[in-house]
Amino acid sequence: MKTNRRKIKKAIIAAAGYGTRFLPATKNQPKEMLPIIDKPIIHHLVEECVSSGITDIIIVTRSGQGIMEDYFDSSLELEYMLDKNGKDDLLKKVRDIPQMANFVYVRQKKNLPYGNGTPLLVAAPLIDNYESVVYMFGDDLTISKKPVTRQLIDVFYNNSPSAVLAVQEVPDIDVERYGTVKYKNKEKNYEISTILEKMPLGKNPSNMAQFGRFVFSYDVIKEVKNTSTGKDNELWITDVLNNLAQSGKKVIAQPIEGKWLTTGDPLRYMQTQVLFALERSDIGKDFSEFLKNLDQS
Repeated sequence: MKTNRRKIKKAIIAAAGYGTRFLPATKNQPKEMLPIIDKPIIHHLVEECVSSGITDIIIVTRSGQGIMEDYFDSSLELEYMLDKNGKDDLLKKVRDIPQMANFVYVRQKKNLPYGNGTPLLVAAPLIDNYESVVYMFGDDLTISKKPVTRQLIDVFYNNSPSAVLAVQEVPDIDVERYGTVKYKNKEKNYEISTILEKMPLGKNPSNMAQFGRFVFSYDVIKEVKNTSTGKDNELWITDVLNNLAQSGKKVIAQPIEGKWLTTGDPLRYMQTQVLFALERSDIGKDFSEFLKNLDQS
């Protein structure tokens, strides 16, 4: 029997891109391993999953990205050195990383189409029939009191849709950068009729932009297998969700409580660094004073 009330325990993280906007830094490491202060981007994603009740993390990678597998594994030589030198706090941090969740890595093969929907195809064999999952882009981070992933899971449980996607209002100047949603009934439950990708201002259905946090029922896994490539011959999540919405399935675009931050390009990556630093109890105050006194002459 199909039910959306089955507890969501799995998350799929898409981390198979090339990070070309960050070359040469990403020449021999995934963009998701770039640090936000003292943790890689993907570590923050996993923390959000774990704090939302997720136990199993499926990371979709490509060739040459074994560094992520090493990161979430034990490091015996490093642990020995930290133990020997009495650095107990650092030792605990390092030893805790592999225990955060159960990690599975799947390679995105070259025969598959490019696109932000492709990692779902890659991970589909690991998802049980009628199982619901969290799906995350590897370059979107959030700051919120209640984890954004938990917010979406709660909406999913309460409304039993085919999909819940996170949205946040963006200024007019940024509308063309993102997919924006057209609501069917905003007052009732934020159900949408369509998502339009990267529309110029004036043609956008709203300023509510989709970003890389989703909860998907098995309807989405089935639909992605039957969705053809679209714009630029890519497999788009937008097309999958539009197919479902237009066939009468419930797709909810939920405004989040908190702040969405993207690390997709150097400018926004640095903005994210600043905001995360200001949130830190250990360095936030001093860093804020530094910024206030920064001489830009």
